[in-house]
Amino acid sequence: MTLTKIILNDLQKYSNTEKQRVSIKYFKTAKGEYGYGDQFWGVSVPDIRKVAKKYFTLISLNQVKELIKSKIHEVRLLGYIILTYKYEKGDSRTKEEIFNFYIHNLYGANNWDIVDLSCYKILGDYVLNNPEKRYLLYQLADSKNMWEQRIAIVSTYALIKKNEFSDTLQIAKILLNHEHDLIHKAVGWMLREVGKQDIEELRMFLNANIKDINNTTLRYAIERMDNNERKYYLKSKK
Repeated sequence: MTLTKIILNDLQKYSNTEKQRVSIKYFKTAKGEYGYGDQFWGVSVPDIRKVAKKYFTLISLNQVKELIKSKIHEVRLLGYIILTYKYEKGDSRTKEEIFNFYIHNLYGANNWDIVDLSCYKILGDYVLNNPEKRYLLYQLADSKNMWEQRIAIVSTYALIKKNEFSDTLQIAKILLNHEHDLIHKAVGWMLREVGKQDIEELRMFLNANIKDINNTTLRYAIERMDNNERKYYLKSKK
C-alpha cells in the first residue's frame, strides 16, 4: 500500500456522517453556488491536523500533489496543511521550495477555508521575508479567479502582524468593487486586522474610501470600534 493510500485511510477514519451533511450545506455546494460539486467526508479541522502532523515529514511534494488534486475537500485541505507544516519547520531552502510549489499549485485551494488556513502561512510569510516577490500578491489580486484574489488579500495577514500595512491597503482598494461576498468579507477582515495593529491606519483608509466600500466590508472592518465610531462610519456610507 502506498503512503498516500495509508494517509487517506487514516484520514477517512475520522469521517462523520452528520458533519458531512452540515459541510455540504455550509460550504455552498449546490448548483450555482461557489462550492458547487465539492465532496466531503465530514472530517473536522482538528482531526485533519492530527493526520497532517503524523505524516508531514514523511510525505513528498509529489504525494502532496496527489492530495490537492482530490475531489474530496478534506483531502485537499490536508495537503495544504501539510505544506504549512513543511514550510514552518523547514530551513530557508525548504521554505523556498514549498513557496514555489504552493504558488504553482493553487488550483486545489478552491474554498475559503483552504485559502485561509494556508496562504498567509506560506505565501504571506515568504513575501514578508522576500519583498521582491510581493508583486505576486498583485498578480493574484488582478486574477479572474476569486480564490486567487482571496489568497492575495488574506496572505497580507502575515505582513499586518509585522506592522506592514501598505500592501494590504493597496490590495484592499483593488478589490473594493468586487462582486462576491467572500471577497468583501476577506477585505473587511484584513482591514479589521490593520485596525487592531494601528487604528489610525484603518481610519485613514476608511475616510479616503468610504463611498466605495461595500457594506459587508465596512461592517467587518469596523467591528472592533466602539459603538459611536461604528455608527459614524455606517452613517458616512449612506
